[in-house]
Amino acid sequence: MTPFEALYGRGCRLPIRWFEAGDVKPLGGDLVKDTQDKVMSIQAKLLAAQIRQKKYADHKVRDMAFQNGENVLLKISPVKGVMRFGKKGEISLRYIGPFKVVERVRSVAYKLALPPNLSRVHSVFHVSMLKRYHGDGDYIIKCDAIVLDKDLQYEEEPIAILNCDVHMLRTKEIKSVKVQWKHRPVEEATWETERDMRDKYPQLFIDSGTTSFFS
Repeated sequence: MTPFEALYGRGCRLPIRWFEAGDVKPLGGDLVKDTQDKVMSIQAKLLAAQIRQKKYADHKVRDMAFQNGENVLLKISPVKGVMRFGKKGEISLRYIGPFKVVERVRSVAYKLALPPNLSRVHSVFHVSMLKRYHGDGDYIIKCDAIVLDKDLQYEEEPIAILNCDVHMLRTKEIKSVKVQWKHRPVEEATWETERDMRDKYPQLFIDSGTTSFFS
């Protein structure tokens, strides 16, 4: 009698084949073949999932390339340390520049020649942060009003709860809500735990009537 059988009163089920220990004695060749088949099946499913996720991501990606010395506009992003960037007329700026492309660092990243007042900003940007500049040189979006804060923290704000779900565990249940965030499309909504969202943003549950879903 094995220690496992003495402890649990039954034989141990092996991970490769679902049988009681001692019922079947698999040969070495069969065991290797079963293992290889399972590994190949897992690899095929992982590849299919990667292809599917790449297809979803490609719908949102712009196929753009820039040449050295070309002028581009830089998208304003709090993540890059830009806290305040002023207005031009009645419209808040989304891009500043133009800046010259110094070099292509990777297939999707470029290094820009930034002015001295942006020296604390890392000069390498993803292509999604750049926009081709079509001006004639007279129309320049100045960045003089930009103020950098080294301790800046960027926090997104939720605006609505789109859906609710309850995940049942063995001894408890976990409630989740699908949250839409400000300045993001519905497709980028995320699932968050109901407890954390209720503690941090109680007004969401009053406005959306989410309480009725869990009652």
